[in-house]
Amino acid sequence: MHRLLLTSVVAVFGSLCLLACTNQNPDQIRQKTAEETAAIKRDSKAVAQGIKDGLSTKRSVDLNKAPKDDLSSLPGITAQQAERIIAERPYANTHQLVTRRIISEDEYAQIQDRVVVGR
Repeated sequence: MHRLLLTSVVAVFGSLCLLACTNQNPDQIRQKTAEETAAIKRDSKAVAQGIKDGLSTKRSVDLNKAPKDDLSSLPGITAQQAERIIAERPYANTHQLVTRRIISEDEYAQIQDRVVVGR
């Protein structure tokens, strides 16, 4: 997402440099600059909203059913920990990740609102 914003900014500056090197009058340059700035503003808002949506969307992961990739996508969970979570199935509750010493209490605090146990 940061790349998209950076790409937009670079494109505008490139356009402005090209405009400055052309035979356009100052009014045309101002108009084109205003259009490009409006486009960056619109794109920046879209990127910011996408980041906000991505951070606020918390999909629950079922410890008893989720594949390794889903478990590895949890904050702080490594591929090895995901494999161990799978190997230790089934779970009666999510805190068993700590009681079975698969992850620490601190690691559990990072994911406790994103994991569930299906029956």
